Amino acid sequence: MARRKTWSIRARTTLTAGAIVTLICAVLTTLLIVGVHGRAVDYQDQRVSTAALRVVHVIKRERLTTTLPEQEGTEVLQVLDPADRVIAATRNVAGAPPIASFKPTGDNVVATRRLCPPHGLDGCMNVASFRVYQRDGDWTVYSADYVVPWYVSADLCLFLISSSLLLILLAAIRTWRTVDQTLAPVDAIRSELAEITVTDPSRRVTVPDNRDEIRLLAETANATLDRLGLALERQRRFTSDASHDLRSPIAGARAQLEEALMFPDEADWPRTGRNVLASLDRLQAIVTDLLELARLDADAWNERERVDLAALVTIELTRSVRGKDLATDLGEGATVRGDRLRLARLLTNLLDNAERHAAARVEVRVRVEDGMAVLEVADDGEGIDPADREVVFQRFARLKDAKERDADGTGLGLPIAREIARAHGGTLTLEDSPKGALFVLRIPLESAAPRKPGANKEIPGRRPGSG
Repeated sequence: MARRKTWSIRARTTLTAGAIVTLICAVLTTLLIVGVHGRAVDYQDQRVSTAALRVVHVIKRERLTTTLPEQEGTEVLQVLDPADRVIAATRNVAGAPPIASFKPTGDNVVATRRLCPPHGLDGCMNVASFRVYQRDGDWTVYSADYVVPWYVSADLCLFLISSSLLLILLAAIRTWRTVDQTLAPVDAIRSELAEITVTDPSRRVTVPDNRDEIRLLAETANATLDRLGLALERQRRFTSDASHDLRSPIAGARAQLEEALMFPDEADWPRTGRNVLASLDRLQAIVTDLLELARLDADAWNERERVDLAALVTIELTRSVRGKDLATDLGEGATVRGDRLRLARLLTNLLDNAERHAAARVEVRVRVEDGMAVLEVADDGEGIDPADREVVFQRFARLKDAKERDADGTGLGLPIAREIARAHGGTLTLEDSPKGALFVLRIPLESAAPRKPGANKEIPGRRPGSG
């Protein structure tokens, strides 16, 4: 199939080049024929006039005979007396009536017309009429020759057609060879790509030594293979981690049910049901997070709208129950365009993570900086080692401290938050902080707006059940 496509490219390119050359040849041939035809008509008119003037010269010297000699470039010659009787003619019209009836008018001595056909003849001819002054009256000399055809002559037409065909053939051969030489490296890259995808995905395309577009193509193909390899590795790792995390709650629930069924009379069924429900809750949380990641990877979006990050933080903190004290510094003007529900999910994930690791206090700050809306969530916990700052954003990656604090966590909260930030054209990073962890979200502003002084306020922690 690939070879057929390559041949098709060569054929289409050759046909295109042949069509262009054909068009050029047609234009040049037309211009050449038009030019040559004009010159041929002028030359014919000159020959017809010259032949008539020779006859006039013979008349003036009184050497006229009844049969006129044929002259090159003239088909018919006739001489008429003042009574319009033919008194001399060439052999091909001997005894025939006058071929024309028009004569020069006024003081003119020559007139020309195109007759289709002249009297007693076939075909269109250019006829010249000359007036000759004699003692007995005005004589008339007719000289005629066939009209020059549009193609001038068959020989010229054959020459032009043959030359055009030869030029088109040479152009087609040259184009085919050029395209073949150009596509040869591309075909080699295609063959290598086919072998790589079938045999060894770690192989790469051979990069040629030249510095043209083929080298760029090979480098781009290798870069694409590198990204594909990383994506496949990430996918394999993600599948493995997801399988492990999904298997754990299922295995726990199964073990508790099997143990209860082995000793049904001794089993504490309400406690067993609660434990199984807890395992199902963890399983449901993992599946929900996986579906959210799948939607983010598929770029499945709700309708975008204007979202004020400060207002979003205020609403989310008001409706949620937190176990730590919350401090806010919410500047105005941090308005972005995005999915309000997903941005709320991002904020909730950051707040849950901060609350899990904070000693007593969580801070949320919103401001505008360099055309970006900035949201910061900081805690006063032990912080995260710089070497692990990217690890926490990996799917199912959970540090030792996180496992100890929340054994039922899915390890998907921070990856989901980062994917939401990327989907909004922004970033989510961990940055240096005097104490604890500092998560910083940056999203482009919907429009540049001056930052107004923020309202600094303290929100005491709301304990579960405090209402």
